[in-house]
Amino acid sequence: MNIHGLQKMTLLDFPGKVACTVFLGGCDMRCPFCHNWELVDGSAPVVMDDTELLGFLEGRKGLLDGVAFTGGEPLLRNDLEGLIRSIRDMGFAIKLDTNGNHPDRLKDLVGKGLIDYVAMDVKNSPERYGETIGIEDFDTDKIDESIRFLLSDQVDYEFRTTVVKQFHDELSFQSIARWIAGAKRYFLQGFVDRESVRYSGLEGYSHEELEALKSLVEPFVKRAEVRG
Repeated sequence: MNIHGLQKMTLLDFPGKVACTVFLGGCDMRCPFCHNWELVDGSAPVVMDDTELLGFLEGRKGLLDGVAFTGGEPLLRNDLEGLIRSIRDMGFAIKLDTNGNHPDRLKDLVGKGLIDYVAMDVKNSPERYGETIGIEDFDTDKIDESIRFLLSDQVDYEFRTTVVKQFHDELSFQSIARWIAGAKRYFLQGFVDRESVRYSGLEGYSHEELEALKSLVEPFVKRAEVRG
């Protein structure tokens, strides 16, 4: 398997764990605000393969607790399961970041006991999903299936939304709140413009504005926070 990026240590990406983050290329969404566009369009260089990654992890036993897979969309990789099994055999916990568009693969990995924590992006309310991910007339049925699966609490999880002025407003969060009602954790992540974002002119909300949006969700979830 080709690996397109590696953050050798993070205290933030995997709650409660000292971890590394593995970036995998390829995504089936085209979010205009994505910070990792080079992973989406396939232009990111390959930094190592799975054999080299396992060699790196062998030298980090006792230093790292876990490995976080992100992208792109990791569940697009058919060989992900084999790599995860090899990493778990080395004693590391696994976190998976996903856009929620592959509920069958998510359920399969969780059902096999291969995932310890899932972070799922809820891009927006169902009504504005297609607009937000850059795909017109997008069917949110698979997103809904993934949400319902995580709400069944078969694996530890969080939901999160990157908040962009051009795509999110109060109605967005009122709808998201009802969609994920009962969730253990929900994070609002403020959008920050960077050179790696493909589309210019997008804006984030202030921290105070994010706190106000968070208050719309708080009555519906067990824990809501502004992140970043």
